[in-house]
Amino acid sequence: MNAPPLTDPFTIAGLEVPNRVVLAPLAGIGNWFVRLQAKRYGAGLTVSEMISSFAIHHRNEKTMRDLLMIHDSEREYPGPIAFQLFGQDPEVMRSAAATAAEQGADIIDLNMGCPVPKVMKNGAGAALISDPAVAVEIARAAAEGSGLPVTVKLRSGQKKGEADGFQLALRLVDEAGVAAIAFHPRSAQVHHKGSPDYELAAKLVDQLPVPVILSGGMSDHDATLAAREQTGAAAVMLARGGLGNPWLFEHLLGLRDEAPTQTEILAELEWIIDRAVEHLGDERAARYLRTFYPWYLDQLELDKATLVAFQQSESIGKVREMLAELGPLTAAAGH
Repeated sequence: MNAPPLTDPFTIAGLEVPNRVVLAPLAGIGNWFVRLQAKRYGAGLTVSEMISSFAIHHRNEKTMRDLLMIHDSEREYPGPIAFQLFGQDPEVMRSAAATAAEQGADIIDLNMGCPVPKVMKNGAGAALISDPAVAVEIARAAAEGSGLPVTVKLRSGQKKGEADGFQLALRLVDEAGVAAIAFHPRSAQVHHKGSPDYELAAKLVDQLPVPVILSGGMSDHDATLAAREQTGAAAVMLARGGLGNPWLFEHLLGLRDEAPTQTEILAELEWIIDRAVEHLGDERAARYLRTFYPWYLDQLELDKATLVAFQQSESIGKVREMLAELGPLTAAAGH
């Protein structure tokens, strides 16, 4: 399909996004410094990890302190920042969206696609695909409470072979004025397994008068471009493909062709560590970063014992020592 270049800007309810490469909401990961990293490498729009509307409504201390914040550094780069909220109660969502707007969000994104059972059992996430009337009410409430553009991320359906998410997308735009849809054309049942139904996504692109942002299955440069070509989506949303690989944003935007060097990978991991310590303090950062280390270190082809040592480390100081030792090793290996 003839879609504009990824480097072209587009608008969401009149709000300009400087390019068409978007950071996905990464559950448990997408805090301010992960968003900032994506911005540094060119992302035109970044979305927070999903945040409970109930936690915001009841002013949960950890939620307000750790999740519902925008760092000043994020505003040094162009492009809007969205907070993704989830929940099943329209009035609670109205309140939470108002607070998110007060905290500086440019867009309220609603999660109607999370397949995790503990989210769905409460009627939130992908459960809303089977409750379209409530889904529409929630989207309206978010818009009314925040006064901001509202976008929705959802899946093709709850179960394999179903397309009720497609129908919900049409209703959300038509009845609730949703400004854009981020569409993951896999069912909630399969999570991230199997091939996304890009034909269904292309059909949604054709039928909706607002931007469709494509999500799912875009793990590298070639797969992303092929999926966009097949669907004609307004933009692409990078999720797992960008973990430990922010250079993918640059690659898609034509800012680089070569893979990152080992020096670059180590420097970026050090940057992540510094930001995590700034955000969480040494002790909490040491635990939090255990998830991050493999995304970077697996690219260095290190031995298993070294990888395990990083993941088991209880001290940021020890991690910094091990990173310092890796620098000479990778140089000696000729990388």
